[in-house]
Amino acid sequence: MARVALVTGGSGALGQAITHRFLGDGAIVCVPWVVEHERERLHASVAAADRGRLMLEQCNVGDDAAMSSLVARVVQQHGRIDVLVTGVGGFAMGGLVETDRATWDAQIGLNLTTTYVAAHAVVPGMLAAGSGRVVAIASRAVVPPAGGIIAYTVAKAGVIAFVQALAQETRGRGVTANAVLPSTMDTPANRAAMPDVDPKTWTPVTAVADAVAYLAAESSGHVNGTLLAI
Repeated sequence: MARVALVTGGSGALGQAITHRFLGDGAIVCVPWVVEHERERLHASVAAADRGRLMLEQCNVGDDAAMSSLVARVVQQHGRIDVLVTGVGGFAMGGLVETDRATWDAQIGLNLTTTYVAAHAVVPGMLAAGSGRVVAIASRAVVPPAGGIIAYTVAKAGVIAFVQALAQETRGRGVTANAVLPSTMDTPANRAAMPDVDPKTWTPVTAVADAVAYLAAESSGHVNGTLLAI
């Protein structure tokens, strides 16, 4: 029986790599999306033979009601959700003095609140089933906490704390919670933002997707509360 994965942020650069990895492993993958051209790009990148296992749903993953409705549709259609990957996020430069309240709220919302909202919608069903994998995308740059990107640092550090607390809550109940901490990734956005840096020194998104797949595997039930730096 095919496993069922919900990948938030699955239409972005890293998210697409994760989605392709799960599809390649034979999973059914649901990707909520907001940006139309990202949805189109993801759909076009998936082989025709795999598109029947790709569920693309328009959804604001920071909205509790919208995520609850999406989860209900996935469960109604496929019976369960085996894997949740929380990959929505954003980055902003700025130390405390340069960071206004709007930037602060946006970083907390994009990186941390979306993780909570997705997990809050999905994890109860996993606990009821006695099985599930939660994998959050954090950041290697915030361990230890970095200066100059204070809102991003606090938000991603919050994701780490969230995962470790959730791991304690789910311990012994068949559900695991772990985080992957990528360093700078080779993405189109990073290449555009840092044109003078050799991208060969960066982490391929496929390597991060491999780490996510490992933590999401049925065989990784003994791995819980882990921070996997890539």
